[in-house]
Amino acid sequence: MNGSLPGPDSELEAQLILLAASNHNLEALRSLLRTGSANVQDLDTGYTPLHSAIATCEVPPPLSPAGSSRALENTLQPNGYAANGDDHMERVYENGPETTADRASNGNMAIDAEKGYGSLSELEAVEKTVRFLLQNGAIWNDLDKNNETPGCLAKRLGLNHLYEIMVDAGVRAEMLLSRLDGYELLQDVDDENDEEQQEQEEGLEPNVQSTESNLSANSAGLNQITEIEHNEGAQEIPTEATLTDVNTEDYLRSDLTFTSESLLDEEKNGVMMAWETGIMRRTAELLAPDRGLRVLNIGHGMGIIDGFFQEKLPSTHHIIEAHPAVLEHMKKEKWVEKVGVTVHEGKWQDVVPQLIEEGTLFDAIYFDTFAEDYKNFHKFFEDNVVSLLDDGGRWGFFNGLGADRQICYDVYTKVVEIDLLEAGYDVEWETIAVPDLDRTRQWEGIKRPYWRLPMYRLPVCTFIG
Repeated sequence: MNGSLPGPDSELEAQLILLAASNHNLEALRSLLRTGSANVQDLDTGYTPLHSAIATCEVPPPLSPAGSSRALENTLQPNGYAANGDDHMERVYENGPETTADRASNGNMAIDAEKGYGSLSELEAVEKTVRFLLQNGAIWNDLDKNNETPGCLAKRLGLNHLYEIMVDAGVRAEMLLSRLDGYELLQDVDDENDEEQQEQEEGLEPNVQSTESNLSANSAGLNQITEIEHNEGAQEIPTEATLTDVNTEDYLRSDLTFTSESLLDEEKNGVMMAWETGIMRRTAELLAPDRGLRVLNIGHGMGIIDGFFQEKLPSTHHIIEAHPAVLEHMKKEKWVEKVGVTVHEGKWQDVVPQLIEEGTLFDAIYFDTFAEDYKNFHKFFEDNVVSLLDDGGRWGFFNGLGADRQICYDVYTKVVEIDLLEAGYDVEWETIAVPDLDRTRQWEGIKRPYWRLPMYRLPVCTFIG
């Protein structure tokens, strides 16, 4: 090519990068990424280079009069699902689209290890390309026009090894961002302290408003662990934060609606729903396997898990609840009159220090709050559980981070496991099947469908050793 390449933001260079990724041409990518970005997107498909590299492993299924129209009309959803006219989720293809690995194992293609393309060597080329792109700043969870991340695409194609590579990339990115966020918070506070000292030396009043805004900016939000920086113009995974913008103070001021099937805030966000009953029953069985234990539950909601705890006849049963409407509902349900039950009105951040100061210990602790970010939960188990849980005790939490998309759920489950280990806890996971919530129309009238997966990972945490 004569002359210089167009600028790094040009459509031409973007197409060259995407073409090199789809051809698994590492030499071309090395040259192009010196000035270009590993996060460009195709205007028509929304593919990033990661999508392009993985998509070459897909072979379209044979078209039939019925099948062709269905394949064209369906809109892909995360993890290879499609929405149909019955308003529930189903597989795009009965057995999934045929992949390179399928063709090789089924004998439908010639294995040409020397040329690589159309063989198992192609998968190795894809893996090398994916790893190279990630090393050069490719974002793990950008969405294409089919609402799929690169990991979603790999999972739909049955490329489990590539899927795990994308999960690990997500874990690394989220761990790094959480560490940088903590560093920035400390840096902000140090900068404010320096400014305050300088102002005092100059006879000025400290800039208290600036300090408060910095702290609130670093602590507000919902499930901030799911928020990552995306390239400009890319589609972004809708998290609880982007869908609802719910925060603790707004939630505690909101009106609530109680039904037999759900607890909703005034914006029709699902605070808790009856479909969680099976999860709560099993959680209570694992956290409090014996009668007469000392139990603490943080976040009463519909009272599902507290009801199961009561069946175990605990010697003491403490419940922390902050929302006035829930507290009023508890009084109507006569929770305050139950033997051994102590209801603490207020935020756990205010109640827990009092329990610790009094030396109150528990055999089982459960944490399930609403409209709080991951930082609050992390602070709870890092700073407080060690002073609340007795030796041999167990504690758990509602594991719902990233539950609207399989790869996000897998990423954040690993992130939580790492953080728990660093805080001194072992965690064991039990997998529980979740009913088809779309088929049973559980989300009708709900603004925030907070669960989209077929399986729930139930955590049981104990002290290490």
